[in-house]
Amino acid sequence: MHPEDCPVKSALDVIGGKWKPSILRELKDQPRRFGELRRALPGVRHKVLTEQLRQLEQEGILSHTVLPGKIVQSEYRLTPYGETLRPALNALAEWGITHRERAAAHGQEEHALVLS
Repeated sequence: MHPEDCPVKSALDVIGGKWKPSILRELKDQPRRFGELRRALPGVRHKVLTEQLRQLEQEGILSHTVLPGKIVQSEYRLTPYGETLRPALNALAEWGITHRERAAAHGQEEHALVLS
């Protein structure tokens, strides 16, 4: 199989990266305004968060609504298509817990997994 044909790579191309998993975690239970996301993700730069949100929106994972009012506010939520990621993200979270416990039991540091 060629790397570009790998379905895991296809999924990670959409939801992988430093901030996208955290964004999805923050939106899993409820919609969030941009400012709420920014506060929930310390260290993310405004520009980077905006780019990541736009990419997830372009993939159909998130919807973006501009809320009416004197101050322009944006709200983000998972789309029905984005909701289909829930089982995969829950499975990854469970795997992550198991991996942390395993690494701690073996006195190892966590290492990034690189899929090719």
